[in-house]
Amino acid sequence: MLDLKFIRDNTDQVRQAIADRRDTAPLDEILKLDGERRGKLLELEDLRHQRKEAAREKNTDKKTIESGRDLRNSIRELEEAVRSLDERIEDLLLQLPNIPHPTTPVGKDENDNPVVRSWGEPKKFDFKPTPHWKLGEDLDIIDFERGVKLSGSRFYVLKGLGARLQRALIAFMLDLHTSQHGYREIYPPFMVKRECMVGSAQLPKFADNIYHDEEDDFWFIGTAEIPLTNLHREEIMAPGLLPIYYVAYTACFRREKMSAGKDTRGIKRGHQFDKVELYKFTEPESSDDELDKLLADAEDVCQKLGLPYRVKQLCTADIGFASQKSFDIEMWAPGCEEWLEVSSCSNCGDFQARRADIRYRPTPEDKPRFVHTLNGSGLALPRVLIAIMENYQQPDGSILVPEVLQPFMGEKVIK
Repeated sequence: MLDLKFIRDNTDQVRQAIADRRDTAPLDEILKLDGERRGKLLELEDLRHQRKEAAREKNTDKKTIESGRDLRNSIRELEEAVRSLDERIEDLLLQLPNIPHPTTPVGKDENDNPVVRSWGEPKKFDFKPTPHWKLGEDLDIIDFERGVKLSGSRFYVLKGLGARLQRALIAFMLDLHTSQHGYREIYPPFMVKRECMVGSAQLPKFADNIYHDEEDDFWFIGTAEIPLTNLHREEIMAPGLLPIYYVAYTACFRREKMSAGKDTRGIKRGHQFDKVELYKFTEPESSDDELDKLLADAEDVCQKLGLPYRVKQLCTADIGFASQKSFDIEMWAPGCEEWLEVSSCSNCGDFQARRADIRYRPTPEDKPRFVHTLNGSGLALPRVLIAIMENYQQPDGSILVPEVLQPFMGEKVIK
């Protein structure tokens, strides 16, 4: 959430940020209501002053008593009007996206995301690579028909060594991030309260894409970023605690309304998927450096799996609602013949911290300040599964298991 005083003092900057994002946030309505609110506050202050002066006079004649009663009624009405304006402004502020970082390139869509680096060379095959959906069915490790029978379109069943490969990937990534990158493992709930969705900036913006249990008002998470953000909601962290690194495996649930008709073949885009998420709480001065480290941790997974990838910086029109600055990691899938996003790493600045009221004290004597929050996939399944299947496929239709996964798999080949 953006601070209202910041919006008031930097209106042109906020307006430009909204334009650069190609957003339609209600800035003008916020400014109009804020003007009304400030006018009513001045009226309220004047009426309270009149009431205080009248109380000092201690006049008990009938006219003075009636005048005092009118003052109290006017004050109550104005207080209610201010409360109502506060609520309307708060609702509108929740619809304003974050201000892009100065180093985020301005662009109009994903085609303006520059590639900043790449690692490894896409493998050259002496046969035509098979897409993962055909490999999966031929090896009997992915069952699309039964997934649809159980739950409908965009669902599938992993079987045998397919299920074990997914489990091996999750265990490998969690072990790598906890033992080598310094993250603490968290296993959070997959359903959260409404205030957690608001705090992490999922609501109200993405309500149409979130599964919701109306009876208990539980919201199914679309990413572990949501519960991890809220682990320290409404807390003031003691001096010396930051930075805090968390890693979590969760299932993730998304309606995928915004991608209707896209990627209907295979397992690239489903209503349920698994992901290992990296999350950081940091001091503002170090958050840019911490983003670089977080991105390097996600890239390390790709390198240890031996999968070529590229890193793209997202432009203003493509960064997430809560993000200031983001980088995507994409792996090449030779069977699908496309680059697959397996991670998006973002610095959200104090945007989520303001919504969730997460603060820290630099020293015991300092006033609390808002932390900065960062998140990134480390990595997201099933797209890594796709990349492994398609890059490690053999001419006979089998799939080699990457060396780092073999201890978790107990197998060297899927055939």
